[in-house]
Amino acid sequence: MRVVDGCVAGLFAFLLAGCAANPAATEVAPGGTLRVGIGVGPVPSAFWATRDPASGEPRGVTVDLAKAMAKDLGVPLRLVAYANSGEVTNGGPKGEWDVAFMPVDEVRARIVDFGPAYYLTESTYLVAAGSPIRTLADVDGPGVRVAGVEGTTTARSAQRSLKNNTVKTYRTADELFESIRSGNADAIALGRESLAGMRAKLPGSRILDGHFQATGTAVAVPKGRSAALAYARSFLEKAKKDGTVRRALDAAGMKDAPIAP
Repeated sequence: MRVVDGCVAGLFAFLLAGCAANPAATEVAPGGTLRVGIGVGPVPSAFWATRDPASGEPRGVTVDLAKAMAKDLGVPLRLVAYANSGEVTNGGPKGEWDVAFMPVDEVRARIVDFGPAYYLTESTYLVAAGSPIRTLADVDGPGVRVAGVEGTTTARSAQRSLKNNTVKTYRTADELFESIRSGNADAIALGRESLAGMRAKLPGSRILDGHFQATGTAVAVPKGRSAALAYARSFLEKAKKDGTVRRALDAAGMKDAPIAP
């Protein structure tokens, strides 16, 4: 009995030590598992994860950051995958995730609380081979069919920049790519690094110079969770300094991508 009691006491002390080492865990992941909201699409970027062709599991920058955060907190990780950044955002007020990563804009800032950015994103357009569209101004020309992903800061910014044309939106980036591949769109709006992946799949296509939007991709928590936000802010700043963000970008093929200051 004394041996059992000693083991119980030792285990209790070990658990207490673990909790003391990770005081933020109960604030960030109150359910005991860190749920991280991510976007999963056809090409990798600082925001978009992709599916591993063998396992089907998400992989990418946000996945690596989520794993590092769960390890830092000492809790299990559950990835919550969404088809676009708007759906990630909307999952916050619904209690579907504890932490997420997404591009920053004013609309989202009313729905979630943002920590620091880890990447600065420029958004522009991809046009198909042989397109007469050469500049951002040309995209607003007569009859140009513009497309974006619904609920995203990129689609909203593209619409604000256009005076004559309307952005048609699709739920997923796969559908967006299909719209230009099939000839149902003349210009598609996305972050430059995502468009680079799509350009490789569409011979002769071009990414337009310049940008209509420049914003940060950042860590976020649901509104009103100040302690969780403080942890997320501290974690991400540390991750930028200790090489975690750099390694995540490099592993996703973004070796030349600068880290947000």
